[in-house]
Amino acid sequence: MAVGPIEYIVVGFPGNKFNGQIVPELAKLIESRTVRILDLIFVGKNDGGDVVAFEFDQLDELEAFASLDGEIGGLLSDEDVAYVGSILEPGNSAALLVWEDLWAAPFAAAVLDSGGVLLESARIPHQLAQEALAAIEAAG
Repeated sequence: MAVGPIEYIVVGFPGNKFNGQIVPELAKLIESRTVRILDLIFVGKNDGGDVVAFEFDQLDELEAFASLDGEIGGLLSDEDVAYVGSILEPGNSAALLVWEDLWAAPFAAAVLDSGGVLLESARIPHQLAQEALAAIEAAG
């Protein structure tokens, strides 16, 4: 079975203001077999700077995540939680999400079957991509 690229994202929620709007969009990605959720954990840093991690079923505000179909658990470590905690300001929280890009699995298999090897991969941050595309459009 071909496996697509696996990636992670950290989505911050300044002031711990989570409204759940990402859940329906994430569900659409899962249902369309664009991604497969492999792990998900929430990390918070209290005003005193203490870092806490919790699962979606531990807080009422995160209840909507229970409806997502995924193979949640086992990939993320205490070190991952500590890393996310290190980039959070006190009084903020984040979701740490690991997923497989199912849409890319057939291409990944074709690369491997042709003897190719991935030499490098990166994701361009959304804001940088928007700025570059806007500059091209303005120049054109």
